[in-house]
Amino acid sequence: MYHLPAILTPTGEEEILLNNGVVRLPKATPQFSSWSGPILFDRYGGKAVLDFHGEALFAELVILRLFEAEGWSGVWVDSYRRCFRRNPLEKVEVPKIRLRVFEQLREAVGARGGCFDVFMWREDTMLFAEAKHNGRDKFRPTQIRWLEAALQIGIPIKSFLVVEWSLNNKPNQSSSINE
Repeated sequence: MYHLPAILTPTGEEEILLNNGVVRLPKATPQFSSWSGPILFDRYGGKAVLDFHGEALFAELVILRLFEAEGWSGVWVDSYRRCFRRNPLEKVEVPKIRLRVFEQLREAVGARGGCFDVFMWREDTMLFAEAKHNGRDKFRPTQIRWLEAALQIGIPIKSFLVVEWSLNNKPNQSSSINE
């Protein structure tokens, strides 16, 4: 596995049944803190808002910030609004060399949906992270099709990370973020 933020070091595996068998993706299980202040952006129908060093963010953006602190670049793949983001309010562009991966995957899948939540890169390495709220989220068929297509076009299994996060129930603290 690549150099990851300590809090996102895999502690287990997520088994996913594909058409041609089971794959095991590395899985991290961090705890995050819930945001307790005002929320000044759309919550996409009720997404959890987390506190990351005093910044209100969705889990996908907390994951991105953790990787950025380790020297990675990346984006939240906002599939709902069909754009890329680095914060809840503004759309951003992905460098063309990185965007090619998405175009190739979209073509292989034959659809737009299903991409993992966070797309990151560092030098010649790329990584896709899927945020799952523990006990509330599960892999959807579109995500499984997307994963199958990614593996078929040669993206290695080590380029995927499942982040099954939970709340630590301590406002403004995270056992992993603030240590």
